[in-house]
Amino acid sequence: MTTIRNSAREKLQQGELALGVGIRTTRSVEIAKMMAIAGFDWLFLDMEHGTMSLDACAQICAAALDAGIAPIARVPNGQYSIATRALDNGALGIVVPHVDTAAEAREVVDKLKYPPVGHRSVGGWGPHYQLGKLSIADAVTALNAANLTVVMLETPTAIANAGEIAAIPGIDVLLIGSNDLCAEMGIPGDFGNDRLAEAYATTIAACAKHGKFSGIGGIYDEAIVPRYIKMGARFVLGGQDASFMMAAARARTGFLRNTL
Repeated sequence: MTTIRNSAREKLQQGELALGVGIRTTRSVEIAKMMAIAGFDWLFLDMEHGTMSLDACAQICAAALDAGIAPIARVPNGQYSIATRALDNGALGIVVPHVDTAAEAREVVDKLKYPPVGHRSVGGWGPHYQLGKLSIADAVTALNAANLTVVMLETPTAIANAGEIAAIPGIDVLLIGSNDLCAEMGIPGDFGNDRLAEAYATTIAACAKHGKFSGIGGIYDEAIVPRYIKMGARFVLGGQDASFMMAAARARTGFLRNTL
């Protein structure tokens, strides 16, 4: 049976951390190789809050496939025409934000997975490895197995429904959007709050019960992130390209100005 490698899925299935990096500012395809060499497992190609075009996303996806890092695109909620075109052109997963109910999660699967799991249209093959050599049956099976379908839980309603969402066949990851969730709970930016920890505990337990993976988004404080990893979160967004560049640039200018 032909398989398509997804480094993030492989790490998750091995019980390891699947580390992602947000790509919001960069447009050059070299970012895929750079982040792979840096040790990341997946790219979080942000088309929800960033200005990245579908074309730029597709080009980075193609480069990521060759670099051995999984390209995963976040699209605006409900924008399935963008999501499926990203998948057609190299993405190995889609992040759908603001999913609150099992019915919404079921729609995500219907739109993003090929039959018999969902109802995604078969529209020819993009840059995915060797798909041109496969039968349609083998190709759709390989892509369904490789692609990560990720839903973001960003409200108390979503957390309350975590068990039902995790139970939907075809959903792979429940990723908590910590910024939006904290804002909705009236504790914006308070990532160490016990109420947020309770939300993580609820989601992680739901994922464990239904054989899904739980994720962390929006928390980069090194004093706080380990708390949620130790609780069981494994799909971890580790930072963004712009913040990494700014941190390195500030460190360099600070060093140089202190040489006098």
